[in-house]
Amino acid sequence: MKKFALLSALLALALPTAAQAQTTLAQTPAKPVQVRLQLKWFPQAQFAGFFVAQAKGYFKAEGLDVQLLPIGDQSPIQTVATGAADFGTTWITDLLTARQQGIPAVHIAQIFQKSGFTLVSLKASNITKPAEFKGKRVGVWPSGNEYPAIALMKKYGLTTSLDSTAANPSVQAVTYPFDPSIVFPDKVDLVSAMTYNEVDQIVGLGYSMDKLRIFKASDYGINLLEDLMFTSQKVLDDKDFKGSGLSGREVAARLVRASIKGWDYAVKNQAEAVNIVLPLCGNTCKGSGTRADAKGHQTWQMAEVAKLYNAGETLKGQAGALDPAVYKANVALLKNLGLLKADPAAGAVDSTIWEAATGKKMK
Repeated sequence: MKKFALLSALLALALPTAAQAQTTLAQTPAKPVQVRLQLKWFPQAQFAGFFVAQAKGYFKAEGLDVQLLPIGDQSPIQTVATGAADFGTTWITDLLTARQQGIPAVHIAQIFQKSGFTLVSLKASNITKPAEFKGKRVGVWPSGNEYPAIALMKKYGLTTSLDSTAANPSVQAVTYPFDPSIVFPDKVDLVSAMTYNEVDQIVGLGYSMDKLRIFKASDYGINLLEDLMFTSQKVLDDKDFKGSGLSGREVAARLVRASIKGWDYAVKNQAEAVNIVLPLCGNTCKGSGTRADAKGHQTWQMAEVAKLYNAGETLKGQAGALDPAVYKANVALLKNLGLLKADPAAGAVDSTIWEAATGKKMK
């Protein structure tokens, strides 16, 4: 009798699990849902987690057919806002300034937990600290990518020629289209560089690391968050995304879940991730000069973006989460720069998507 009771109890425990499995299967659309994810740049290891999620079938397992769209130096915000893409990756500055302009972009996951932005000089220039940028020429990128450099200089009381209100700017800003070889070191004393890309390009130009001084913005309290995932409020409000039977919120959660899985795998299996990215690369995957080897440059890039991913919330077991304290600090910094006139509305960040994707509660 006791054995029968025990068997009955075990069957009772098993039934909800089976029912739950059937519910999950029923929720997976019979036909994959077409999703367009707009990347912030051309295909490279900066986006390795997404390419891995695609190659390993993580998107497919979620019932999604994801198209990863390259963009170059245009704004992912615009492609998502116009409906040319459903989701995108961008930097926090782009997203929050777009919100201020009335574009209903919504943050749904934070992939990189730490900024990779730097300013690089030759050690021979004898610039040893940000206060010594005064009177120097600083190479900056256009289209909002100059803000980390401006924030760093403003922290040290420096003004730039980009500020029309500065009568005698203390720093001459030189805007150029991303390739450091165009300006460094002949036309600028310091040049903008991401740890995972342009730093290696500069090394390839013949300036070994021991000849360079690298000022990491995050080391000086300028940790403006970079690669994040976002969508539009319209997508999140859609009750039947593209006639799939899934809501936009459900699609967003599935996309985030598969993407985080892809990133976790890519960071733990970097050589394999690089091999997945390489066939998708164009000339932008190569370094410069002596480092103009796509595999070598992408291996460097993968190792460096892994450091940006494996920081902050990721180390707390919350990959993809946005740390409220870091977000608050970013908002304060952007307000101090005059880029934000007020705190963004609560709808600028929707943490419930990440919570639905991970089954965790934002701490």
